[in-house]
Amino acid sequence: MAEIVYRQYIGESDLPHIMSLVQTELSEPYVIYTYRYFLHQWPQLAFLAIPAGSSVPIGVIVCKQSMHKHIANRGYIAMLSVNKSWRQRGVASTLVRRSIEVMKQHGVDEVVLETEYDNIAALALYESLGFIREKRLYRFYLNGKDAFRLVLPIPPDEDQDTPLPYHSHCQPIRTSPFAYVIDEDEDDD
Repeated sequence: MAEIVYRQYIGESDLPHIMSLVQTELSEPYVIYTYRYFLHQWPQLAFLAIPAGSSVPIGVIVCKQSMHKHIANRGYIAMLSVNKSWRQRGVASTLVRRSIEVMKQHGVDEVVLETEYDNIAALALYESLGFIREKRLYRFYLNGKDAFRLVLPIPPDEDQDTPLPYHSHCQPIRTSPFAYVIDEDEDDD
């Protein structure tokens, strides 16, 4: 089995690869501005999986982290895609774990995502990582399919004295404990 190298997003040069993977493997269509929304504000929460000796990614995860309703420091997995021929090798679970570890460094309270209600592989992956089904979202996707919202509660880390403050432009701000992005989406319960 080929070794896989995991690395964070490094800039616009990664964008065509990310878009290609997501457009090929996911049912939801995204415009370039959606990718840039996540990648420009939270580049440290995007990871690529690349086979050793190659420059073409075979897996990607794109996430964000912000304050939700002034209460919870919420991580959100927006996109996770692995090339079909590279599945069942732990690529997706490694991408999810790496993203969650970075979120934990910034004091995340919970991580949420949506996936199609009949995507058995995705549901099995996330449930194996501790996510639980929070609710069913009817006709959530543009294709008319329902989704499940999954949530992973993150217990406080006993080893970390205080989480790094989190800022929308990804750089920890060490001067103010209140430097958080406010997520005002009312439809994102």
